[in-house]
Amino acid sequence: MSAPRITAVADGSAAERFGLRVGDELLAINGSVPKDVIEYQMLVDEPELSLDVRRDAVVLELDVHKPAGAPLGAQVDSALFDRVRTCDNHCEFCFIYQLPPGLRPSLYMKDDDYRLSFLYGNFTTLTRFTEADLERVVTERLSPLNVSIHATDPDVRAAMLRNRRGATSLRWLRALLDHGIEVNGQVVVCPGVNDGDVLEDTLAGVADEYPELASVCVVPLGVSRHTSEPRLRPHTAAEAAAVVEAVHEWQAINQRILGRRLVFAADEYYLLGGVGFPGPEAYEGFGMHEDGVGMATTLQMEFMGQAVGVTGTQAGFFAWVEGAPAAGYRAPRADGSTPVGLRPRRGAPTAVVTGEYGAAVLAPLVASLGRDDVRVVAVENQFFGGTTAVAGLLVGADIARTLAGEPEGHRYLLPDVCLSQGMFLDGTRPGDLPRPVEVVATDGAALKEALGG
Repeated sequence: MSAPRITAVADGSAAERFGLRVGDELLAINGSVPKDVIEYQMLVDEPELSLDVRRDAVVLELDVHKPAGAPLGAQVDSALFDRVRTCDNHCEFCFIYQLPPGLRPSLYMKDDDYRLSFLYGNFTTLTRFTEADLERVVTERLSPLNVSIHATDPDVRAAMLRNRRGATSLRWLRALLDHGIEVNGQVVVCPGVNDGDVLEDTLAGVADEYPELASVCVVPLGVSRHTSEPRLRPHTAAEAAAVVEAVHEWQAINQRILGRRLVFAADEYYLLGGVGFPGPEAYEGFGMHEDGVGMATTLQMEFMGQAVGVTGTQAGFFAWVEGAPAAGYRAPRADGSTPVGLRPRRGAPTAVVTGEYGAAVLAPLVASLGRDDVRVVAVENQFFGGTTAVAGLLVGADIARTLAGEPEGHRYLLPDVCLSQGMFLDGTRPGDLPRPVEVVATDGAALKEALGG
């Protein structure tokens, strides 16, 4: 286990007043060794702190006095100080297995850690969950958590996870709900595996066995061109439309029985199936916004100046791997809308650069402005290939290829969801692109403001 290292000390904070410095390693706090940023936050909430600090190979003891609950004012370098609980499932649809070689090593980390579910919104299968984990989650109220369900039939779930514990690990989901822990579920649907009758059985099982779930999102599998799994294939338009229909039918059933919809289809399904998005009331507060449910409707409403009430940031597939959040929980993916390179002249034509799914949503919104100086540029994701079409998985190489064919001197707006700590997934940065870009927060209001609306 590594000791948390201080990466920033706030001006005027207790950490600064009592001598903590950037680079210090925290060996213990009041005699306790924190295993993760959750324990760290709880320990430093105390008013009297005795810190064992390693500085330049010398161990020091620093005493800190501050009001109870006041922030220490020191940022640490990672979310977990002990080992990440890696995933021992072997799901054929796992996107980690579909990554190309040569990416930075952190992107190949496959976790199944409930702490990362709490901190970053990752999904856990609970196959490595234990009684001790349950006790900690319940005692410290680590809520909400996100759980991958995929199928409620034990045999189907075990086969999908390629792990015999997949048949029994949903008992932990039942236990979490029994203890009042808020849990969101997810079903990744694979054509020919857990769609059709299996999906119907799963949605029935969710309503019958886990009705206390906050929500369940039904999402399509992503198929990269790098997959080696022979059974993996994308949905046809008819299959996608059938999934939407099944979800809508179960929403109606759940509303009658539970008084709420409970299950929701990801936006991708509506785009794949050519089905119109439902109205905002159908999303019941956009609780699964971070997981791609209702994002298109949210963006449309924000763009049109309507209040939505969605809070938080989109965590993104690889958000957690580059370090700890600044405040301990759910880090933003980028540093705001800082322009990269020289800003084009005022009044220059503007292009909104995004993925193919994003372009399908944004094109009618941009057209509604009635301006011939604004256009949407869709970037084909050749890096991952397959069905990969979301903006969050765009890489610098594909954006660079697209921008190289676009005019110089225009403004190019890029959603911040493409970036993690200022970097694309292929390791390049906005400054490497052949045209200067302006990074804009991934929401409709920020886009409208960037367009001068």
